[in-house]
Amino acid sequence: MFLALWLTPERDTPGDFFVDERRLSAVRNGFAMFGDYVSAATLLGTPGLIALTGYDGVVYLVGPVVGCVLLLFLVAEPVHSTGRFTIGDCLAQRLGARAVYAASSVSTLVICLLYLVVQMVGAGSIAASILGIPGEVSQRVVVGALGLLMIMYVLIGGMRATTAMQMIKAALLLGTAVLLAVWVLARFAFDPGALLSAASGSGGPGDDLLRPGTRFTGIRGGLDLLSLALALALGTAGLPHVLMRLGAVPTAAKARRSVRLMTWLTCAMCLVAGVLGFGAAALVGADAVAADSSTGNTALPLLAERLGGAPLVSLVSCVAFATILAVVAGVTLAAATSLSHDLYVTVLRRGDCPARREVLVARVAVVVIGVAATSLSMYVQHINISFLAGLAFALAASASLPSLLYGLYWRGFTAKGAVWSIYGGLASSLLLVLLSPDVTGSPTALLPGLDLAVFPLRNPALVAVPIGFLLGWLGSVRDTREPGGAPFAETEVRVLARARGRD
Repeated sequence: MFLALWLTPERDTPGDFFVDERRLSAVRNGFAMFGDYVSAATLLGTPGLIALTGYDGVVYLVGPVVGCVLLLFLVAEPVHSTGRFTIGDCLAQRLGARAVYAASSVSTLVICLLYLVVQMVGAGSIAASILGIPGEVSQRVVVGALGLLMIMYVLIGGMRATTAMQMIKAALLLGTAVLLAVWVLARFAFDPGALLSAASGSGGPGDDLLRPGTRFTGIRGGLDLLSLALALALGTAGLPHVLMRLGAVPTAAKARRSVRLMTWLTCAMCLVAGVLGFGAAALVGADAVAADSSTGNTALPLLAERLGGAPLVSLVSCVAFATILAVVAGVTLAAATSLSHDLYVTVLRRGDCPARREVLVARVAVVVIGVAATSLSMYVQHINISFLAGLAFALAASASLPSLLYGLYWRGFTAKGAVWSIYGGLASSLLLVLLSPDVTGSPTALLPGLDLAVFPLRNPALVAVPIGFLLGWLGSVRDTREPGGAPFAETEVRVLARARGRD
């Protein structure tokens, strides 16, 4: 709150509140993007999954790195050159239809709400672990308090305060994670082989911990693994809060340097998360992790307690809360920006809106979105947050990315193709998830009393992403209002000019 009050926007304008008037350096924005991207799922969910499932959890480490590389080479500079605040701006620079803004806003809101729920579930897991208060009541109280703090923080500080929080969080997160990883390796004389051997003999899956098939078994399991990897690899380039950060630097070249720094930091964090996951299996035991939390979300606090007792648990918990707070602030700001700029100003007011009112609507949207995400998260505390994160990435990969790539690189793309792609990818992802085993049909499902699980995969990306691309192509070729595609020359010039670092 001190940072938010200290770093309030200098002027009450959309440019200052949403992207800090593009004044950030590449280094500061790179650290902030890393802070925005690496969430509670990476810090808490991924080590827990690796501790419980071993080899099959490693996909959660590889996918984000591949996604960062795709963001670096295909999206970063073109989006900066063609967009302003949101994905809708990037698409409408060429397509120019209010329907595109509306579709983009709906997609952004759904993705951001789900991603916010991921962070709040992580907060509840940490609260139950460190406060020692049993039951769901304590989790809901802490989740509610964190949601209130997040709302106040974004309301006051906007992009400037959010950036500061994310930079501090990035330094704390990476420093603490490296400290824990070195501590774990020191227990095994810095011999990774000894660490893996101890992990495989610690109970749970046993020797199977280092083999594929613990979580993803058979043909269906292989397809599920492929679907999850596809979601994590492609979803990064479609996450609204990450793409919004590309507009916080003055030039496209600096946007590329920001993503490059973010990629290196993400590689380091994923490597460290793998060490922590196997360390939790070796030192705490897979059975003990599962007994404390069947989802594995508390594996990292348990590992910290085994290594350094209560002081280290306190440090890890503070870093976890900082991680959650920073990410929810960035995601909430992205959702509020889309609701205000895309839906209210462009669609409802047709662009006729004073700057102060646009910022006011964004602040109201922060409250609405924050309350909605906090309320939803109170009822899904028992779900592993890495699963929820994978679902958010699948939505981004199927609803946002196809239209974004088509708009940047395909001359024949039209507004109808964009609307079909966004709504089709979003609807197919949500429908397939509702019909998956993670929602109904199993004792660990979100709704165990129902059985509607006719879709065998837990992640919909393998089917939904091709649907998003197919509908984008089909809508464009069938568009009689814009035969041959929307005007492409200006977009092509902007995209090609990025090679020289021009806007």
